[in-house]
Amino acid sequence: MHNFEKLNVYQKSLDVVDYAYGLTLKFPKEEMFALSNQLRRAVTSIVLNIAEGSGRTKKEFAHFLNMARTSAYECSAIAEIARRRNYITEKEFEYFYTELEIIIKMLNKLKLSVNC
Repeated sequence: MHNFEKLNVYQKSLDVVDYAYGLTLKFPKEEMFALSNQLRRAVTSIVLNIAEGSGRTKKEFAHFLNMARTSAYECSAIAEIARRRNYITEKEFEYFYTELEIIIKMLNKLKLSVNC
């Protein structure tokens, strides 16, 4: 097991990837290469940035954590668009949005610990 795999934020992010992929299965077919693909890339980017950054210096890791956080914000915006377009329910939106907020807070705390 790599060190990044032991991080709670990494494991939680993997769970959110699974959830997001499930959500996009409900999107209309015309969104397959647009909003659906964008959400999948953004949510996957959270996990990938945590993993990639963990093999770098502390300063670089902090930068990759910032990029992971930015991807989480992007997911929040995409979720709002999906909710407004009625691709996802209010309940699905609230759950996903809350999980992203938790990940963002976890990334912030991890970044603070890396910068110490």
